[in-house]
Amino acid sequence: MSLIYATALAATFSAGVYLMLRRDAVRVVIGSLIVSQVANMYLMVMGGASGGAPILGHHGNKSASQFTDPVPQALVLTAIVIGFATTSLLLSLTYRFYEENQEVDLESLGGGS
Repeated sequence: MSLIYATALAATFSAGVYLMLRRDAVRVVIGSLIVSQVANMYLMVMGGASGGAPILGHHGNKSASQFTDPVPQALVLTAIVIGFATTSLLLSLTYRFYEENQEVDLESLGGGS
């Protein structure tokens, strides 16, 4: 099962990097969004999903190894918020770039020679 997860994550990460290497600014933004989501999926897969909820309500009936670690879930939640902020910043910069140049080709950003 972990081979399936690794293959899916590698293919999705490759697609994100491919988009980030394009000349179109919108594709670069979409590629960065995909790469950030792959990082979130990687954290969730490595954190595992086995076990019960880590709450106090079992009154000692379960050992500590039977609970799910909440740290990867907290990290992913934080990463989603940061990724949303980064994506909105990149989209606003792309829109401003389009207003200035009437195109989103990043080759025109170098000043032309």
